[in-house]
Amino acid sequence: MMSPFLSRVALRRDAPVQAFARLLVPEGQALQHGAAHHLLWALFGDRPDRDRDFLWRQVEPGRYMVLSARPPVDTHGLFTIESRPFAPVLREGDRLRFLLRANATVDRKMPGKTRSQRHDVVMDVLHHLPRDQRASARADAVAGAAAAWLERQGSRAGFVPAVPVEVGAYDVLRIARPGGARASFGVIDLTGDLTVREPAEFVATLSRGFGRARTFGCGLMLIRRTG
Repeated sequence: MMSPFLSRVALRRDAPVQAFARLLVPEGQALQHGAAHHLLWALFGDRPDRDRDFLWRQVEPGRYMVLSARPPVDTHGLFTIESRPFAPVLREGDRLRFLLRANATVDRKMPGKTRSQRHDVVMDVLHHLPRDQRASARADAVAGAAAAWLERQGSRAGFVPAVPVEVGAYDVLRIARPGGARASFGVIDLTGDLTVREPAEFVATLSRGFGRARTFGCGLMLIRRTG
């Protein structure tokens, strides 16, 4: 089985590409994630029935990290690309630094409903607080919900996150979809250390991604050794 590929992908800065760069990378985080969802597909959509088999993260407007089952192919000449096989050799007990942008959710059983409903973990915590306390409790809610969610991810994916987890920005992105509907989801940036417990499961989950909204730039965990 072929190893995945980790790639640095950047929109070319020469005049022919920069002439329409604002169309490819519009202003505003939500618009950028919506556009990149289509833009990066140009590197992998070699046939109409191809399933999406890559994760991505916007580093800055027009620059991305991509983890893919196949090497990216720039048939349109839009990008500069640096790719290498992604095959980390890990052992139980290895300690890693990680960076993760995630759409973290939790499923809740609702009264009178046969199926669980999915909730953003931060909104789920805030919903249980009185309205007049939500603004002041927001920072603690983000930190606590993110740490609890990451611990649950680790229990399934063979790692243990160190405490505390560093929580960066939390935003709600609203991305336009065909037909006028919008995809709305929370995005948390997490940084910290973790200890590998089950190397094979951890590496497999890295390729699948964490959380939801992976189509829109969430779920790619970047790792490096700490020592």
